[in-house]
Amino acid sequence: MATNISPLAHVDPSAKLGENVIVHPFAFIDANVEIGDGCEIMSYTSIIHGTRMGKNNKVYQGSIIGADPQDFRWHGEETYCYIGNDNVLREHVIINRGITPEKGTRIGDHVFVMAETHIGHDTLIKGRSVIGNGVTIAGDAEVGECSILSSGVILHENSKVGEWVLIKGGCRISGNVPPFVIMAHNPTSYFGVNAVLLRKNGYTDAQVDDIAKAYRHIYQTGTSVFNALKRIEADVAPGKERDAIVNFIREQNLRIVAIPRDLE
Repeated sequence: MATNISPLAHVDPSAKLGENVIVHPFAFIDANVEIGDGCEIMSYTSIIHGTRMGKNNKVYQGSIIGADPQDFRWHGEETYCYIGNDNVLREHVIINRGITPEKGTRIGDHVFVMAETHIGHDTLIKGRSVIGNGVTIAGDAEVGECSILSSGVILHENSKVGEWVLIKGGCRISGNVPPFVIMAHNPTSYFGVNAVLLRKNGYTDAQVDDIAKAYRHIYQTGTSVFNALKRIEADVAPGKERDAIVNFIREQNLRIVAIPRDLE
């Protein structure tokens, strides 16, 4: 049985709330909502039908989780928004549901979403990521594990960001960002390897050096992406990091950001 629900909050009788859930005054919990143990829903927050929330999440004032998708392809179907465990969603965050029942919008575990962020339909934010203040993420996008989108980043529809990426504030990303890099400026440009965070989280100097060597072939030799991948496979020893880079780029049909069009 849920505990500490303010009498000034609205909780639909059909909503399923776990143990030790705190619902503050003037929060709105819709029908067809599931909220796991230990969550805290602050005042003036709305959790809309179709939301499935895990454990130990904190949702701050004014947020709307599971909002109707902003897409003309959605015609009122029952769709979903999945929030994992141990997430922080700060003030006035808006997360839209998916546009089809099969997919849905998904936030992983241990994600920190800062104030005024909007996450569009069917987007996937993987675990341990940080989404800065005022970030705008369109529908059908993806952010890999342990990545940081700094304040004001715009991530366009169908864009994919790899793991351990840092995108500096205000960047507009329309395309795919491979793993382990820093992107900055407008138009977006390669700003080096995310070496500081990688080393702080257990990557060795040898691993970071191999990542940097791979990206020199991609971004600093003036060759095509196709040729750069061939050079990486010949020049960089096989390993998890090399495979992550090469596989990501091939899975995106060699289309990654910050590459001149004639080198794609």
